[in-house]
Amino acid sequence: MEENTPRQRESISLTPMANGLENMGAEFLENLEEGQPPDSNWSPAEGGGSWSKERPKPLSRWRSLQPAIRVRHFCKEHARLFHWILTGLLCTAFTAFLLIACLLDFQRALALFVLTCVVLTFLAYSLVKRILGPKLMRWVRPLGNSRLNLWFKRALALAALLGLVLWLILDTSQRPEQLVSFAGICIFILLLFACSKHHHAVSWRAVFWGLGLQFALGLFVIRTEPGFIAFQWLGDQIQIFLSYTEEGSIFVFGEALVKDVFAFQVLPIIVFFSCVMSVLYYVGLMQWVILKIAWLMQVTMGTTATETLSVAGNIFVSQTEAPLLIRPYLADMTLSEVHVVMTGGYATIAGSMLGAYISFGIDAASLIAASVMAAPCALALSKLVYPEVEESKFRSEEGVKLTYGDAQNVLEAASSGASISVKVIANIAANLIAFLAALAFINAALSWLGGMVDIQGLSFELICSYVLRPVAFMMGVAWEDCSVVAELLGTKLFLNEFVAYQELSQYKQRRLAGAEEWVGDRKQWISIRAEILTTFALCGFANFSSIGIMLGGLTSLVPQRKSDFSQIVLRALFTGACVSLVNACVAGILYVPREAEVDCVSLLNTTLSSSSFEVYQCCREAFQSTSPNFSAEALGNCCRFYNHTTCA
Repeated sequence: MEENTPRQRESISLTPMANGLENMGAEFLENLEEGQPPDSNWSPAEGGGSWSKERPKPLSRWRSLQPAIRVRHFCKEHARLFHWILTGLLCTAFTAFLLIACLLDFQRALALFVLTCVVLTFLAYSLVKRILGPKLMRWVRPLGNSRLNLWFKRALALAALLGLVLWLILDTSQRPEQLVSFAGICIFILLLFACSKHHHAVSWRAVFWGLGLQFALGLFVIRTEPGFIAFQWLGDQIQIFLSYTEEGSIFVFGEALVKDVFAFQVLPIIVFFSCVMSVLYYVGLMQWVILKIAWLMQVTMGTTATETLSVAGNIFVSQTEAPLLIRPYLADMTLSEVHVVMTGGYATIAGSMLGAYISFGIDAASLIAASVMAAPCALALSKLVYPEVEESKFRSEEGVKLTYGDAQNVLEAASSGASISVKVIANIAANLIAFLAALAFINAALSWLGGMVDIQGLSFELICSYVLRPVAFMMGVAWEDCSVVAELLGTKLFLNEFVAYQELSQYKQRRLAGAEEWVGDRKQWISIRAEILTTFALCGFANFSSIGIMLGGLTSLVPQRKSDFSQIVLRALFTGACVSLVNACVAGILYVPREAEVDCVSLLNTTLSSSSFEVYQCCREAFQSTSPNFSAEALGNCCRFYNHTTCA
């Protein structure tokens, strides 16, 4: 091309040339940036130049720009030094801030102190791995091939089995209902093994390590005091964080609509949460967390890099967004790996939906724990139902990279996240309208058909309460609550989890308000244990309406594998539904009541302005008690809220 050949010019002219406009000033600036001074013999007077004598020569102007260019070059050459200086100043300022905060009130600064320690631990681990990692691997590698390693694994498995049996014997002696949940896990695993595609190829290492990780996470969150407090604190912070959505919602829709209309209360939260998640992906925080979780599952369970990354991503994103993390590798993944991708999508919920369910009043700590615990369980049960019989190309993490999105800056990432959520909101609103209308029609048709044979009140919920009652009982739910829990499970499976969680929140609100437990033959609320177990069981996208969403999302990424996706989608749906049920069983084994005991005598002898769950429990105890501890004033308070024969 002509631009690549040196051209000799006699003068500067601003007149149009044959190949466009020549800009000699730009050429001089480029020469100066490269450190080449302009030709001192150049003169605009030659060849009919247009410069006047009064104006300074162009050379003096270019020389006046040289200091700025030199500063620019200096900054480029020492950019790394400036980066370390700025990082050091910020770290020093943060350290001073943390120290002052801890000195003023350590309890108030405890959360910040713990988070700082966690970050420093990971940074120290990365530094040690980079410096000493190769040496340690050279020492450990010979042990991996010895027979001692095999006996060590067998001893570890035997110790884990004996420890589990001993723990169950000691722990369930006071709460026998926990044994029902353990039996439920065994039944679900046997059922899934019976449905396995290749019984002889099941990787029991992946199955038992996955269930072990799930149990360990549940033990930390539900049983240990630090884990329970940490997740409770995290749930409270998320609730506070999501409450800021009201500011934007009230500005756009008005306070009246936001306070009274469901759509304007819940759906804007999805916009806010999606925006935040998009920003976290842009800065790389989500990718870092996903990689750490995936690494833990991969080294213990022996799964491949792509399927593990997808399941780890499902903790935070939806069933259609997680495959985008491994989009370049979907075409070459085996059927077993694709089955894991689908199962992970069905077994978990998206972070944006998590915010919506928390806004319903569902226990935030249980939702977060259920989503995290579902990841290793989904890998384990997926490998049980569809074991690997092909040779995978992604056994190693090398060459598998996570994308950071297309956003160019933080503002674009935030805007993109908010824009994407509009489609999610429209999909939710449309599905709610369609499914609730269809449910009303089905109930009307069933009631009409039932009336012909003298079966009053026949409905979809009633059928589910009988068909799925054994499933609810195997989770560890008390028999008197099984009918309500079975209804919610049916709603989740045949409609969606959004409607089921909304109904669960209504049961919880009635319990907290101190409503009567039974109105006629209809139960108005369920126990706290049943609420927690149901929260775990509903946590997942495993419903028939998600089949189209899953197939549409994956087919749009890899159209040539549409037949493969259609072949295994129903098996993955069934596996994903079982993951949520096994999750609930684990919660049933580990759950212990943490509610503080209420002094009913003191409570009922005070002036009560409204009822509550504690008031209901105390009044029921007072009505059934023959003890003189409950005075006439206490019974009078109870009779203001509840009807009982004692009141007559």
